Amino acid sequence: MTLLGFSLVLAAAFAHAGWNFLVKRLNGGPELIWLFGTVSLPIFGPPAIYFALTFDGWTWLAVLALVGSALLHLVYFLLLQAGYRVGDLSVIYPTARSTGPVLSSLLAFLLLGQALPLQAAIGGAVIVFGVAMLTFGPKGSTRPLKSLAYGLAVGLLIGSYTVWDAWGVSVLLIPPIVMDYATALLRSILLLPYALKRWDSVCVLWSDHRIEVVAIAVLSGLAYILVLYALTFTPVIYVAPLREVSVLIAVLLGSIMLGEGQLARRLIWASVILAGVSILATS
Repeated sequence: MTLLGFSLVLAAAFAHAGWNFLVKRLNGGPELIWLFGTVSLPIFGPPAIYFALTFDGWTWLAVLALVGSALLHLVYFLLLQAGYRVGDLSVIYPTARSTGPVLSSLLAFLLLGQALPLQAAIGGAVIVFGVAMLTFGPKGSTRPLKSLAYGLAVGLLIGSYTVWDAWGVSVLLIPPIVMDYATALLRSILLLPYALKRWDSVCVLWSDHRIEVVAIAVLSGLAYILVLYALTFTPVIYVAPLREVSVLIAVLLGSIMLGEGQLARRLIWASVILAGVSILATS
């Protein structure tokens, strides 16, 4: 794994944990997903349009890749948002992030033919073990089963869209920013009827939490664009587990900023996760 790939994925982890924290804190519904997705369109529009116009690989297969990605991401956002409305950030997030790399690495190995070096497998296993202990140890969640169920479902979608999008950017050579922008655009179109029905809620969100909404729009787009660029020259088997460093950041945010507690125990297992990241990154 190159230093550039490592840096891109690490920056994406900070951005990803940050927007998840803000989404959890706002505790909105699908109207929030529509709002920050729509806000992201003019922000990332100019470079996305440029790369779309200069991309010479447009085929029906490329269009299928974009539509499939949009649908997977839409279900992912809806499940994640629903989970945060009933569960804890420090339960749902680690569960989702541990399930995702396991599935994406397995699918990359089976479907994309990417090699799985022993050291990378050990690093990934250490990360998943640390996340599992962080999630399933004593915790203060009032609804642990619901949190766990949502976390597993979100993790399955993370693994699915990671491999699907890796195919789009590494095999079909779709520019990463075009892939992410197309999913945001289609997501906004699909959620528009719901947003119109809940327009009062949309207006309240924009009026009272404009800064947070813009921050989510920027961080959510940036986080995945960085990952997609890393996927153009770094195998999924390395990228997917390394993204787990965001668990450490989310644990700190959940325990301190959201008052979910158990900081010492969670930091211990977060350190195990970081050890796994070190093993993975040097493989």
